Amino acid sequence: MSRFVSTAALVLVLAGLAGYIYYLDRKPPAADTVKEKPFGELKADDIEEVQITAADATTRLKKSGATWAIVEPVQADADAGEASSIASNLSSFEVSRVVDEKPADLKGFGLEPPRMDVRFKAKGQGAERRVLLGDKTPTGGDLYAKLPDSPRVFLVPSYLESSFNKSTFALRDKGILKVDRQKADGLEVTAGTTQLAFKKAGESWSIVKPIAARADYAAVEGAIERLSSAQMQGLAEKQNGTPKEYGFDAPTATMTIRTGSSSATLTLGKTENAVVFARDASRPLVFTVAPTLRTDVVKDVADFRRKDLFDFRSFTATRIELSRGGATQAFEHSKDKDGKDVWKDAAGKTVDTTKVEDLLAKVSGLRASSFETAAHPSLKTPVLTVTAVFDKGKDVVTFGRAGMDVYASRPDEPGSAKLDAAPFDEAVKALDALK
Repeated sequence: MSRFVSTAALVLVLAGLAGYIYYLDRKPPAADTVKEKPFGELKADDIEEVQITAADATTRLKKSGATWAIVEPVQADADAGEASSIASNLSSFEVSRVVDEKPADLKGFGLEPPRMDVRFKAKGQGAERRVLLGDKTPTGGDLYAKLPDSPRVFLVPSYLESSFNKSTFALRDKGILKVDRQKADGLEVTAGTTQLAFKKAGESWSIVKPIAARADYAAVEGAIERLSSAQMQGLAEKQNGTPKEYGFDAPTATMTIRTGSSSATLTLGKTENAVVFARDASRPLVFTVAPTLRTDVVKDVADFRRKDLFDFRSFTATRIELSRGGATQAFEHSKDKDGKDVWKDAAGKTVDTTKVEDLLAKVSGLRASSFETAAHPSLKTPVLTVTAVFDKGKDVVTFGRAGMDVYASRPDEPGSAKLDAAPFDEAVKALDALK
């Protein structure tokens, strides 16, 4: 029984303490409760300059047009999202509740000295505005704050801390390469013995080094996206070091994105403390990036090859020829007298459109599971050769078989591709259905 009484007493004490803290932090509206906007009706777009002293640093940002830049203690582009968040929070800045009109001591609120000092200038307002921010309240729901020309201490929402409590690095644009992502038409990667080069023509990417072959659109675009969106992890403490100190004398990788006649190049140096030293060729700044940036971009050429054996699709084909065992079956697309789509064989006889479309779908869907640098011996005695004419050109693919394995080759690409036997067998069955 005594144990139950002790537990109950403890619960009552804790509940009372929680209630007391809640009362101190969130007491109901009274004479000292005021909802006001100390900066008046302020528009975020009108804020032109901000200075934040926080995280042991003072950073001043200035807006030119719609673009924010850091002007002190360094000159650099500002993080657009961070700058916009600061301006937005200043424009909606509101007092939640007045805590003390004339406090005897500001240290208990974290306001002497303040943890954060935020100043700003707005269009049409000559005077600089300012607010001091201190510690969080006991429950963590608010921050203590005050204006420099008023003694009273009031509360503001604690989420403001995540916007204002920023170092200079946190406020700068951390993009590593300046490139117009949508205009990228070339990518070059060098890492040790690995040399890769890709070129875009129209909407298609091709490999130009170390082999000439069709490239996987998603793989190349993914590498470019990874590079163009990568962020700095930090800045090198010593900006005037020699190239050897950072490993730039023997780079671990060099990556270049081309956009017409322009280019942006990233050089990776050595790894230290789980980050990699890097620099953009267009500026002397040395920064660090995550090691995964290299592994995400530097891959074997096979990872960038297009896996689809054919470029045509069932709805783009106008003619298909399939040769095996010395015999050839050909089907050509045309229109009947009523304007309907029909397929005819080599003799001009109309064939079952559903069966032809099934064949086209199965053939065009064949994909490589892996690639080999040399042509497989089975391709010297092919079991099937497919020639497909479509709106953008012609595909020619030869298939060979060795036991349960199926291989394929194209005359415009080196080596051979290995593919799963099951889809190939299904395509052959669809062809047999048209006999």
